[in-house]
Amino acid sequence: MFTQILNLSGTWVLNLLADAGRLWQVAYGATKRVIFVPLRGGRLRVSATTAQIVSAGNNSLWLVALISILIGMILALQSAYQLSQLGVANLVANLVAVSMTRELAPLITAILVAGRVGSAITAELGTMKISQEIDALTVMGIDPMTLVVVPRMIGLLIAVPALTIFSGLLGILGGCVVGVSVLGLGASGYLSDSFGALVQQDVWGGVLKALVFGFIIGVVSCQQGLDTEGGADEVGRSTTRAVVRSIVLIIAADLFVTAFLYLRGLT
Repeated sequence: MFTQILNLSGTWVLNLLADAGRLWQVAYGATKRVIFVPLRGGRLRVSATTAQIVSAGNNSLWLVALISILIGMILALQSAYQLSQLGVANLVANLVAVSMTRELAPLITAILVAGRVGSAITAELGTMKISQEIDALTVMGIDPMTLVVVPRMIGLLIAVPALTIFSGLLGILGGCVVGVSVLGLGASGYLSDSFGALVQQDVWGGVLKALVFGFIIGVVSCQQGLDTEGGADEVGRSTTRAVVRSIVLIIAADLFVTAFLYLRGLT
């Protein structure tokens, strides 16, 4: 029994290290090409990158908007219940604004993008891999990393922070709806308190998290797609793994970034 547990643990650790190595290869390879291809006279695929930015943004825009407004309304209602007991219901605007900007907007946006855009990237690359399109590019002397991975990575690095800012604004507006309709606060006063409560660290801290989350989604999605082997069933399994691993790594990275900002006195 002990031997079986030891063997299973060893297999799990080896698989974990192998996956971590593949993630590092994709992350390092994409980053290196973004930096060095232009320096060596090459060109990044601007049109493909722009298409990925538009695709990533449009595919998640309305879903992010809806969820952000609802989260802002829920947060305002929950905080109003507690703050009203202390006689400081006017602080609802401050709490919603800071919570959405620092934490909820980047986290919600990243999870939604991982589910919609990340899964689509994995399925697309996985299909290309099992149909041997990736191998054909290599045979023709075309670097698949530059052609396929880099535009998607850059697209996510731009789209996720933009969606995060959009999410934060709509979360504040959702809280404003509750503040006006339920708490009887003035709309102009609520919005003034909301934006007055924010400082630069809140804004760029949320954007920093969004950049990290976008990078994670891109690396995990592309790695799972490129490592797909077998038939069509494996594409579905790779897509599921990509979404689950992206969400787990996003939450773990959120903890580390928050701790880093806290220890540096920046939050």
